[in-house]
Amino acid sequence: MIVFLSALAGGVLIGASAALLLILNGRIAGISGIAAGAMLPVSRDTPWRWTFLAGLLLGPVLFRLAFGAWPVVQLDAPWTLVVLGGLLVGYGTRMGAGCTSGHGVCGLARLSPRSIAAVATFMVTAAATVFVVRHGGW
Repeated sequence: MIVFLSALAGGVLIGASAALLLILNGRIAGISGIAAGAMLPVSRDTPWRWTFLAGLLLGPVLFRLAFGAWPVVQLDAPWTLVVLGGLLVGYGTRMGAGCTSGHGVCGLARLSPRSIAAVATFMVTAAATVFVVRHGGW
């Protein structure tokens, strides 16, 4: 039950922060777009982008302060695959004009046709990957 409640609370916080960013700032909370914009030459958008990214990095620290322990992360893959996966995700993010957070959280909420197609592609690919890994003998 605790895991369910923490996942529910996390989802509510993500949705609320995405909604607040859109309502108060007129910006979409897609992490890849925010990060890419933060790397551009300094503009009036730079401070809020870096603040948003800093908030992502400070999340585990706040978790530790609130609950006295670091979030548990279990990684059952070699680091080489993790790095390769990260590079492929980055490449796919550029190809797909956004990341899963941008398309899944914000795009679907706005009923964006591009995001609906992207999320459908993510889900089919994820299901196929799980099937191959579990049944393909890897």
